[in-house]
Amino acid sequence: MRILLVDDEAEMADPLSHILTREGYTVDVAYDGDRGNQLAQQERYDLLILDWMMPRYSGLDICQQVRSRGDTTPVLFLTAKDTIDDRVQGLDAGADDYIVKPFELRELLARVRALLRRPVTLETVPLTQRLRVDDLELDLSNQLAHRHGRAIELSEKEAQLLEYLMRHPNQILTHDQIHQYLWGESVEKPTSNALAAQIRLLRRKIEANGEPPLITTVYGKGYRFGFAAESSDG
Repeated sequence: MRILLVDDEAEMADPLSHILTREGYTVDVAYDGDRGNQLAQQERYDLLILDWMMPRYSGLDICQQVRSRGDTTPVLFLTAKDTIDDRVQGLDAGADDYIVKPFELRELLARVRALLRRPVTLETVPLTQRLRVDDLELDLSNQLAHRHGRAIELSEKEAQLLEYLMRHPNQILTHDQIHQYLWGESVEKPTSNALAAQIRLLRRKIEANGEPPLITTVYGKGYRFGFAAESSDG
């Protein structure tokens, strides 16, 4: 899981980055709001941790910019502001959670875990209906993919799986993350090998005719999408 931490106090940001990295997260750190906003626009993260009060460009400004693009990435504010009016302002700007400095590390990590557990659904990602990664394009509105001039018809579940992979290129997505996205808390539980079966079906369609593989199994963890890795069976 990838986190962007934006805080202009290095004595706060650096130790927190090390702790989050130790917990297994990939962390990018920005020490000013301008750089933080640039990274939030250019990269894709699973969580943004933003200091509210920074010179020139505040965490509140970054959050508002993110939400104005229809980006629903969870946002956690770190701030010394602790009045009800401040909290309302932060939540109205689009923040998902709020923790007041100084804070207990255990509480911060618990809030991070809670935000990252929230399932992402098609309804909460109001982004473009056409996605492109490497030489593959996905047309969500028609459940069609295109590669090397050929049209690839997809089932609803295949399109949903491919969308999730393409929205997180070159990132490791765990079995649990993908399983939660595809099936959520559905009453009818899929079999234990349902995800591997879906991956195999999708590979056969998008990696035909000797085309370079796009989906890679990261053994013991999950899958990665993009030219970066090698092919293997689901």
